[in-house]
Amino acid sequence: MLKEIHDETEVMRHRVITMLDRKELEFLDKLGKDSMFSTGHKLSYSEILKWLIDFAIESGVTGENVNSKDKLKEMILQKIKEIQGGV
Repeated sequence: MLKEIHDETEVMRHRVITMLDRKELEFLDKLGKDSMFSTGHKLSYSEILKWLIDFAIESGVTGENVNSKDKLKEMILQKIKEIQGGV
């Protein structure tokens, strides 16, 4: 039987299932393998996706005025430029 821990510091995690195509899965595989060969730690799909989302959150990306993949990409690239001091 699993013991449930009720602690304020515990982070609730949820499983998210995504529909990725072959090219996207191969990209995640390559990131994981590149990490394994360069650091000794193979990144999991979950780690990669979580970190990308964490970056977007921390950089201030929102859904405001986003109605397409290209618009989201534009917003993320703008935030990267702001972080780099290019704007």
